[in-house]
Amino acid sequence: MKKTIGFIGTGVMGSSIVKHLLTADYTVTVYNRTKSKADELIRLGANWADSPAEVTEKSEIIFTIVGYPKDVEESYFGENGIFKTATEKHILVDMTTSTPTLAKKLYNEAQQRGIEVLDAPVSGGDLGAKNGTLTVMVGGDVNTYEKVKPIFELFSAKVNLQGEAGSGQHTKMANQIMIAGTMMGMAELLVYAEAANLDLEKVLDTVGGGSAQNWSLSNYAPRIIKEDFTAGFFVKHFIKDLKIALDEAEKMSLDLPSTRLAKQLYEDLAQNGFENDGTQAIIKLWWPEGKRSR
Repeated sequence: MKKTIGFIGTGVMGSSIVKHLLTADYTVTVYNRTKSKADELIRLGANWADSPAEVTEKSEIIFTIVGYPKDVEESYFGENGIFKTATEKHILVDMTTSTPTLAKKLYNEAQQRGIEVLDAPVSGGDLGAKNGTLTVMVGGDVNTYEKVKPIFELFSAKVNLQGEAGSGQHTKMANQIMIAGTMMGMAELLVYAEAANLDLEKVLDTVGGGSAQNWSLSNYAPRIIKEDFTAGFFVKHFIKDLKIALDEAEKMSLDLPSTRLAKQLYEDLAQNGFENDGTQAIIKLWWPEGKRSR
């Protein structure tokens, strides 16, 4: 018999993941701070709960994917949080990109209560969530991972256990460090090619078939050319991620100059009023409002 699922956070990523769960005939109970963001899911068959605590009461496996570490804290430890009603029967899975320290805090709290927990941030953006091709990076105990893995596989193309609690979040930080570099390279490629009077579509088709090929180039450069800056991943959330990565690097006595520069550029972008755009809006630091100069 299939486990009942609770899902907290039905934004860009969460709503698509829930759709995959519903398609697989799971019973899903959802909660989101803004209820209207869950309306479509309710029409598709999801059940609504008024708090994370109520979601937990009605479910056996609870997934969370919220905005910031403070939202994770509130979802789990708040007055109407998950730990108010969680028992030994529950498995808790935080898919938010958060801090390794908080992931370990959740794990330790759960251990004291006899509850299983995983940190499982994802990569792949809105398209990956929609197409069921996300990459899931998991930290926690292997026995818990094996129980949840079949559910992860409903919405992902790759899922791996990285190690103990917090390892999923560390892996996501490594992922974001790489993306920071490719986003900078993608933006500068477009700026350079446009200044050299090249046909941008031809440039993308050409370099995308060679060693410069990468996810950012394939997925975000075409959106820039179409002047589409809707958020598959918000600028404000990427700044949060890069700050976590740099904080963790500092704890390990590492200097990451490229990541520091990327964080500064994205902070400049946010200060210009684009924090709710997608990360491809980085081009607006060169092209006002995302429009080419020619």
